[in-house]
Amino acid sequence: MRGMHPLRLVFATSFVLAYVASSAGASVESLRSGEWAEFSRRNGDAHAHHGVAPLLQLNETEVTLHHQPTPPSYYTIDWDNLEQPESRHPGLIITHALFMSLAFFFFLPMSIMMRSLKHSWHGVAVLGFYASFALACGASSVYRKLTPDMYPGSTHASQSYKIFAVALVLTLIDMLGALRCVVTYLRGAKQYTLKGIVRALWGREDCELRVHPEYIALISEAPESIDNPKENCQSFDAPHSHYAEDFNREDPEQRRNHLRTYSNVSDGTLLDPLSPNFEETQHDITLSPRISLLCRIGRATYSATERALVLAGFAMFLSGIVVYTGGCREKYFDGCLAHLIKGGIFWCYGLISFARFLGWSSQRGWARNRAPSAGYPTPEMVESTVIFLYGATNTWMERFSANPGDPFTIKQVQHIGIAVSHHFSILCRMAIESKTVRKWLSTLGADPSESVSKPEDHTSFNPVPALVISVTGAVMGAHFQTYLFQVQIHALWGNLLIAFGLLRCLTYFFLWVAPVRSTLPSRPPTELLGSFFLTCGGLSFMFSTEEVTLMAMRRGRDDIMMFAITAVAITFLAFNWTIGVVGFHGWLKTRTTRSALYPSSA
Repeated sequence: MRGMHPLRLVFATSFVLAYVASSAGASVESLRSGEWAEFSRRNGDAHAHHGVAPLLQLNETEVTLHHQPTPPSYYTIDWDNLEQPESRHPGLIITHALFMSLAFFFFLPMSIMMRSLKHSWHGVAVLGFYASFALACGASSVYRKLTPDMYPGSTHASQSYKIFAVALVLTLIDMLGALRCVVTYLRGAKQYTLKGIVRALWGREDCELRVHPEYIALISEAPESIDNPKENCQSFDAPHSHYAEDFNREDPEQRRNHLRTYSNVSDGTLLDPLSPNFEETQHDITLSPRISLLCRIGRATYSATERALVLAGFAMFLSGIVVYTGGCREKYFDGCLAHLIKGGIFWCYGLISFARFLGWSSQRGWARNRAPSAGYPTPEMVESTVIFLYGATNTWMERFSANPGDPFTIKQVQHIGIAVSHHFSILCRMAIESKTVRKWLSTLGADPSESVSKPEDHTSFNPVPALVISVTGAVMGAHFQTYLFQVQIHALWGNLLIAFGLLRCLTYFFLWVAPVRSTLPSRPPTELLGSFFLTCGGLSFMFSTEEVTLMAMRRGRDDIMMFAITAVAITFLAFNWTIGVVGFHGWLKTRTTRSALYPSSA
């Protein structure tokens, strides 16, 4: 029970901060029109003076001073226009959303997992993706023909087709591998059969030609040595006789499975000395390290682009909600875009943190485990790079809507200050994470007369990203808003980000006290809690968009508990989706590879 005290302290601290911040505020006072004009000039549109208490009631007159009245939207036609049922078609838009979600959040992750493991049913998942996308586009086309254009100038459809084009290009590249299998089958088979061609195209026929038993020693990996890359390297130097013995004792079906399982290292190698292309292939492999580097870069680019399609699907999901509800127009656009981008980053960052807790990318050492092999950047370096680029590019976004020569408002200085703090603090963080800088710093305490052994492993414990996110949550939780409900919802996600930062620091503390020694995911419970707070905070960030809060006040839905519990429910729904994706990958790997079987508690 003693180990639970820090977690209880974090819970108590986060909830007390949330209660205090949400309860903050003085008595309600009305703003006179002259005062409001002065405040707007000094602080920016829709940004009141900090000496005035936030308002409880929505002032439509004040809103229309800075924004146009909210026009009708597809949502109002489908759900508010009950007197004209012939113009309502909510079923079509629900069908569109359902099949598009199936395409990007079910079939696409499934195809990515299957392709990474070279599963023979990868093509079925790809076909499911394109079929769902086509059905979604069909439902959307019919819906647009039956309803008037309520969002002129929308680019939602064109952006979706661009994403579809990228997916199509990736599929065409992937099909080259299937064509190579067919060519390999036609070149190596003594007798052609339609069934054999179909099996080769489907991926169920061996793409490689017969290889010599000595090559098995280079591409196989003993299950008991999978956790120790040094043992794997040493095993390559062992005599080849026992590999040849095991290979010869296997029946033809086992030998075929053996080759298919362990030949994933290289899809395009033909190393059979009996093959007429052996000398040419061996020459290319031994004399073209630059080509090998380009191949690795190409594979990494393909893999990153393929996974980025899931994030693009999430972006299109948000874009579709905006178009359907008629939001983010005119002067609302900048604030809406900022909230959706920043909140979306925190949302995705939280889901990735939860996936790391589950064991995602454990082969890179990103699951709070010891990396089985070196050469991968630390996850802290990756997230620092993302935060640095975000802060550097977001510094001047607040001035996009400003006219040349306009003075900086308090609101702009506040948001620019947050962006500057992001990229300067993370630049410091990246410098400390650099191996070269660490080497320079280590020489300051080194004694030339002593022999100091190099540490076995380096684990990053630099909490700067967590600190930056916590500071962002703290300042935004105290960010003054015109209405009390807006203050409360900003305090909600601000304190959620603070809780994430505290829990991430606790993770570093626990790992500092007891460093990980295994290649299995360590799964510290603080990471589970921290990822929840970060994901829920990102969603609440998107909920705090000015237009959303004003619409909630107009419809009598300005209840902070309703928004909070909705964010919690959606967050756990996304967590279940993440468990399904990562769990499916693990289940698929146990059925398609002959790797070591880990204990069920892993």
